Amino acid sequence: MTSSSPETRASLILRLRDAADVVAWDEFTEVYAPVVFRVARRQGLQPADADDLVQEVLCAVARTVTQWIERDDRGSFRAWLFRIARNMSINFLTRRRYQPWSRGGDLAVERFAAIEASDVSSEFDMEYRREIFTRASEIVRGRVSPTTWKAFYRTSVEQQSVDAVAQQLGVSPGSVYIARSRVLKRLRSVVETFQERSDDDV
Repeated sequence: MTSSSPETRASLILRLRDAADVVAWDEFTEVYAPVVFRVARRQGLQPADADDLVQEVLCAVARTVTQWIERDDRGSFRAWLFRIARNMSINFLTRRRYQPWSRGGDLAVERFAAIEASDVSSEFDMEYRREIFTRASEIVRGRVSPTTWKAFYRTSVEQQSVDAVAQQLGVSPGSVYIARSRVLKRLRSVVETFQERSDDDV
C-alpha cells in the first residue's frame, strides 16, 4: 500500500470486477487477506490451511463480485465478504476432513458450524478494524519524524509516563504531549478515510 490517501470503497469495489486491475486487487488483498487469515486461525486452521482458505476466498470474490454488484438487495460489501469466508470455511473443513482435534475432522466442522454467525461476524469486524489501524499506523509513521512517533508509541501504546519518555528522548514533557496529539490526530484522519471506504455502498 502506498502512503497516499486511499480511494473510496465504492470505487475500489467497482474496480474489482476487472481481474486485470492489479492495483485494485493489491489494495483489496492487503487489507482483507490478513483479516480472513486471522479469523481462520482463530477457528482452528493451521497456517498453511488458513493461507489456502484465503486464496479460495479471493478466487470466490473474483468470480462473483460482478453478480453481487448487480443485485438490488446486495447489502454491504463487508457483510457479503464475511458470508463468503464463513461458507467457504465450512466447505473447506468438510472437504479436507480437517483434524485439529483428536476426535477427528467431523468435530471441527460441527464446531465451526455451531458458532453463531453473529459471533464470527463480530470477530471479522474486529479483525478488520485492527487491520485498518495497522495500515493507518504504517502510513502515519512514515509521515512524522522518528522522535514524534516514539513519543506517541511509548506513551499511548506502551503506556510509559510522559516524563519518562521525555527523558529518554531528550525533549521536554510538553514536546511529548504535542507529538502524541499530532500523531493521534493524523491517525484519526487516516482511519476515518478507511472507514468511509468501508461504508461500501456501490
